[in-house]
Amino acid sequence: MLDFLATRRREPELMDQPGLDEHQHRQALKGLARINRWSRSAAIFWPSLRRAALKAQSSGSELRVLDLACGGGDVTVALGLRAQRSGLPVKLTGADISSTALDVAREQAVRIGASVEFMQLNILDEPLPQDFDAVICSLFLHHLDDVDAVQVMKKMAAATRQLVLINDLIRSRVGYAAAMFGTQLLTRSHVVHVDGPLSVAGAFTVSEAKAMADAAGLQGARIETHWPWRFLLSWSRS
Repeated sequence: MLDFLATRRREPELMDQPGLDEHQHRQALKGLARINRWSRSAAIFWPSLRRAALKAQSSGSELRVLDLACGGGDVTVALGLRAQRSGLPVKLTGADISSTALDVAREQAVRIGASVEFMQLNILDEPLPQDFDAVICSLFLHHLDDVDAVQVMKKMAAATRQLVLINDLIRSRVGYAAAMFGTQLLTRSHVVHVDGPLSVAGAFTVSEAKAMADAAGLQGARIETHWPWRFLLSWSRS
């Protein structure tokens, strides 16, 4: 691992700035959606959600899923389409603090014809709704400091009836190089070009993520690694 990747280095990302120009924001969300498709972000979640949905279907109920910090909603929409095509009873709701991101998410859902909903929510400062069977988040954890990351995990576990799923980057040399070059190939967004490598430098290792899950009380949480240099943390309520 490069020396500067030996420890976590969080630096402000352009996407997190409140004064980000709307056009640049939308362009960045479009670029991130392309990266998420290439890295199969929805596919990382789907096997766990499919198993939970089949269980719900067998009992005549619907699996309600909350996608936190959904951004432009591309993962939420992709999961909604998978559920629709499979005929499984899944109801997806995406939540984000950004009104611009939510506008993009709703526009995408209408354009594609995905039956998903979106709501505005400040995940750090507001309580999470309590009527969801699964609470998930994708590529959000690395935006937080260690204390907030643990708190978000605690809130996710307290809010869910069944399942917590967290998909995020793994801090590594290869992942950093992939972010450097992959963002240049996959999008013209300057914001994504800057934030991609910063995200990897600010990400956690698998062992760090597991330690935070333990600190948050997610005993028995499992972590799987996925291409490209991602992890999926899974926790089920007993």
